[in-house]
Amino acid sequence: MSTTPPPPALPLADPAGRHAVLLCSSAELVEAGRAHVFDLLEFGRPTRAFALRFEGRVVAYLNRCAHVPAEMDWRPGEFLDDTRRYILCSMHGAVYTPQDGVCVGGPCPGRRLTGLTVREEQGQVYWYPSGHFAAAFAD
Repeated sequence: MSTTPPPPALPLADPAGRHAVLLCSSAELVEAGRAHVFDLLEFGRPTRAFALRFEGRVVAYLNRCAHVPAEMDWRPGEFLDDTRRYILCSMHGAVYTPQDGVCVGGPCPGRRLTGLTVREEQGQVYWYPSGHFAAAFAD
């Protein structure tokens, strides 16, 4: 009789021991589509962040332009330009590459968005708080 091994345990912690926070299902993040916006704490103060899928990979950043610390989405969860190839700040037009958050056009070339550690496991997307970033809610 053959047995199927059980699925791996949910990622409660990464190799550095950071505990995972469930953000959303993988299906919610459509390629180059609407982002999942979420709240977190930075140095104990509320701030917003977003996760989106680009070139098959989930990336996440603080929702804060590197030029001026303002939220960037045009409408809630909408960060990509009309071509769906770049993250575009709605305030001053800074243009960022989704893969690494580097500004490639506008008022802050070469600067980058603040990246956050995310991982996709078993059809779910998880964020790993670290450093001065913490979950804005209790597990």
